[in-house]
Amino acid sequence: MHLSSNQSRALAAVIGLLADANDGDALRAALAAPMLDLLGADHYTSMAWNEQTHRFERFTALNVSPDSLRDWDAYFRFVDPLTFRLMLRRGPTLATQIMSQPELMKSEFFNDFLRREGMHWGVNIYFHDARTCVGDFRIWRSRERGQFGSHELELLRLLEPGITSALSRLHWAGSAAPREAQTLCAEELLERRAHLSRREAQAAWLVACGCPDKEIARRLGISYPTVRFHLGNVYRKLHAHNRAMLAARVRALIQADGDAVSNAN
Repeated sequence: MHLSSNQSRALAAVIGLLADANDGDALRAALAAPMLDLLGADHYTSMAWNEQTHRFERFTALNVSPDSLRDWDAYFRFVDPLTFRLMLRRGPTLATQIMSQPELMKSEFFNDFLRREGMHWGVNIYFHDARTCVGDFRIWRSRERGQFGSHELELLRLLEPGITSALSRLHWAGSAAPREAQTLCAEELLERRAHLSRREAQAAWLVACGCPDKEIARRLGISYPTVRFHLGNVYRKLHAHNRAMLAARVRALIQADGDAVSNAN
């Protein structure tokens, strides 16, 4: 894959941001400029999907006005012929793969929303952790720049696993991570009832809480192979054959000790 010097710098910036990220919303905002440079684009918007309310929220954008974002949320999302269909595709998808450009240009969404910002050619990508959408990129070019092509789609496919991993980890940390008191209580119970070592108990509890292995490594300050080593011991000691069974058995052990963990403050 050939990259210009500007694209190479943008790609390096994206990779650096993914490595250092500790907040999902801040990461999506920081990725705006390098993603536009990498894809030769003009406009960037990113939103987070709320599964409970079935609404997009926590908008961040570059070269898209706050008024337009408010208008999209207040009205244009109801007449938007692209977003929800693109979301179902998950991977990088051109707007024209959903609707032909002549057809799009006849729509209210194009004439009253996209055109006023100068957005003509679009590519979207939605990042999913299992069935949860943890963020998206909505990237547009002006008419003069021309359509996105296979090169830009290939770049997005290249970055998709790393961005998904980072956003998934940060989504879990922000919405599903257990409280410290719960964690300490659960780990003590697992050491006592399942005869796990301290590290094994820590890893087992985080698995039961839905924590990805790479985030377990980061939280415990150990390497990914070391996490896999400890979890291998946990699988053997708890006679679990897969991650779902392991999580269920950890929960069952803790539940057998009453509500000590759930009541921990």
